[in-house]
Amino acid sequence: MSRGAAVLGAGMIAAVHRRAALLAGAEVVGVLASTAQRSREVARDWGVPTGYPDVEAVLADDRVDVVHVCTPNATHAAFAERALAAGKHVICEKPLGVSVAEAERMAAAADRSGLVAAVPFVYRYHPMVREIRERRIAGELGELALVHGSYLQDWMLSPDASGWRVDPELGGRSRAFADIGSHWCDLVEWVSGHRIEELVAATSIAVPDRPATGGPAFSGAGSGERVPVRTEDSAALLFRTGGGVLGSTTVSQVAAGRKNRLWFELDGALGSAVFDQEDPERAWFGGVAGNRVLVRDPEHGGAEQRRLSHLPAGHPQGYAQCFENFVADSYAAVDGEAPDGLPTFADGLRSARLVEAVLAAARTGSWTPV
Repeated sequence: MSRGAAVLGAGMIAAVHRRAALLAGAEVVGVLASTAQRSREVARDWGVPTGYPDVEAVLADDRVDVVHVCTPNATHAAFAERALAAGKHVICEKPLGVSVAEAERMAAAADRSGLVAAVPFVYRYHPMVREIRERRIAGELGELALVHGSYLQDWMLSPDASGWRVDPELGGRSRAFADIGSHWCDLVEWVSGHRIEELVAATSIAVPDRPATGGPAFSGAGSGERVPVRTEDSAALLFRTGGGVLGSTTVSQVAAGRKNRLWFELDGALGSAVFDQEDPERAWFGGVAGNRVLVRDPEHGGAEQRRLSHLPAGHPQGYAQCFENFVADSYAAVDGEAPDGLPTFADGLRSARLVEAVLAAARTGSWTPV
């Protein structure tokens, strides 16, 4: 069934949402940018009918079935809650809210509405991630003993790099962990089947001041006067899961040469498994008698890996296809299906609680429950 979509936001990730919605068969009927003039300009550039003057116009548009919220973090709660109240399904960028209270309110609103409310934890949609998960569920790794990894980027390495995420009033009190550490934790909890129960953490700020006005995400320098940085560039966590598994991860946006390296390893009694998001076509499986590297192949492997493999083996898929698979599953849910692994507002709330625990642990230096 064809659905009408409106995109709130006009930055890099909004364009990714637009493309994925079109590929899922939706009609993108309009966009809301920072001003009415900017909305009209983006609508013209995107080739969509409407540049909305304000959110009221979006919610009053009967053509809109699904609202994609791709605006700065501090606006997510207001936009998503209003869209749900207006009877619109919602796909809201993470973090779901800039506090646990906001995320709790949003998750409760989604439950009451009975509408689809999804969060783009899209790394679940790498086919080889699904392959690792299916093999873990089948018992191929045995009982897990250790979970570890990292998520490293370098786009904030320059002292002149900046953006709205740096400002806690717009992005929230956490930056690196809330932005990318949240992805790592969601992915590893989902793949491993273990939830982080308690943790100890440390954070650091490598660049003490940055330009007040930022450029586009992942590129360009900021401008204007320099202001103190109040959100972390890096975070390190040591944790235990509810099943007694020890784990650790390191998160940074100032790791030179690392563009988007989400990496994790699951170590079990019978074998290990490794995934590297910068090399997403392969998964490494380790054993005492030897190691194997499996390559994504729609003709072989688990059912979910094959379902999400849209190109033949040897024709690389990546982040864009992850996002497209996620949005396609979100629209399938709108049409009444129940896709495996679709991340919802409940998962967004879980992430908010992890962010709160990390900030508390970094402040106190103590083991902190999630």
